[in-house]
Amino acid sequence: MKTVTLIATGGTIASNAKSSGGPVNAGLAGESLLASLHEPLEDIAVKVENFEAVGSYALDLETVHRLCARISEVLAEDAVDGVVVTHGTDTMEESAFLADILVSSDKPVVFTGAQRHAGVPDTDGPRNIADAIRCAASDGLRAQGAVILFEGDIHAARDVTKAHTSRVDTFRSIGLGKLGEVDDGRVYLYRRTATRLHVSAPVLDPGVELMLVGLGSAPDFLDYCESTGKSGLVLAAFGRGNAPRGFADRIQRLTARGIPVVVASRCAEGRTLPVYGGDSGGRTLEDAGVIFAGTLSAIKARLILSALLGAGAEETVIRATFQDANRTA
Repeated sequence: MKTVTLIATGGTIASNAKSSGGPVNAGLAGESLLASLHEPLEDIAVKVENFEAVGSYALDLETVHRLCARISEVLAEDAVDGVVVTHGTDTMEESAFLADILVSSDKPVVFTGAQRHAGVPDTDGPRNIADAIRCAASDGLRAQGAVILFEGDIHAARDVTKAHTSRVDTFRSIGLGKLGEVDDGRVYLYRRTATRLHVSAPVLDPGVELMLVGLGSAPDFLDYCESTGKSGLVLAAFGRGNAPRGFADRIQRLTARGIPVVVASRCAEGRTLPVYGGDSGGRTLEDAGVIFAGTLSAIKARLILSALLGAGAEETVIRATFQDANRTA
């Protein structure tokens, strides 16, 4: 018999409204979530731990770092075969990715949740929990890093994003596609993750900012980062990694002071590369000292940078880590 530990952290899956049309708040314990399953799970024993019952929009880096530390402790137990984390969908992709890079165990770590709260008749929570437990007990998901199980689909934490505000099939692995699926209680895998990055970080640096550029955006926010002593900046730039006029000069001021600037793309697919010149084209930004995120989204690049700075990494290590994160074999 396999043993899976369910760690409950709140979110819509653990929420309901006290009155029709009233505010929805998290509060249900993990034991209640497990009791909501519609059918027994054969040959899988489930232990429950309650972490923090809050909406995932209220989480911060310190809290998720503690969550990842607890996941590591649980997986170190010989009797535990995998972990399921119930979590709100708003920031699930970020917490799952942090678990992917911070938890070194090869045992499955599966995040899941719900889009419809526990108080509605057609809540998707119980089905997702059951499927996630099956994934966490699956030998096929060993050494695949953290994954998200939602609406029967299995997504690698590195690739997945929340793509719709309310639909039950909200999560998508844009570009590479899902790892597999759960169908009629069985786990099917169609591909395996190409890259597994691990960072040993005693803390996550909260001073890494994120900016998405738009048509004609001014670089004033970079002045704010410099004047307030921010630790780093991730720029969600145009296309291959280009920015509006004036950004290269301001970025050079940051990098000259030892503040790393990572350039990701606003695009949902593809990688950043230094191609274009001129004022703040990607090649010019490279000359200004930026680090390109490759195929990583800006959201996930920020988490890697926070972990690396929390570990005290120098610029050369940060640059090399982003290169390693984009290896394909």
